[in-house]
Amino acid sequence: MGDKLLRLTSRGTRATRILRDRDWTMPNSNAKTKQNVTISLDRETIQKAKIVAARRSTSISGLLARQIEILVGEEEAYERAKRQALALLDQGFDLGGKGPVSRDELHER
Repeated sequence: MGDKLLRLTSRGTRATRILRDRDWTMPNSNAKTKQNVTISLDRETIQKAKIVAARRSTSISGLLARQIEILVGEEEAYERAKRQALALLDQGFDLGGKGPVSRDELHER
């Protein structure tokens, strides 16, 4: 597969992630491998991030990793809920009616 380059942009923040594994697959819960991510931020944002990280007893890297994990988890939960909702719509709901009604029955007075 070779090296891949994935660029993420958000509010002036650029992150570049280089995937170096040839046959890259999602790690399972038993064997989580870590990969480096390079990110460029302005000095003021870095200073503020250091303060936030220190208050949470972690590093900027740990802070970013946790936020990305949360974002990915939310996205996966959304996709799962969407699939379930669409499956329910395809299945349909029994509303207790007597079935299809003719046009004449609808317009009886």
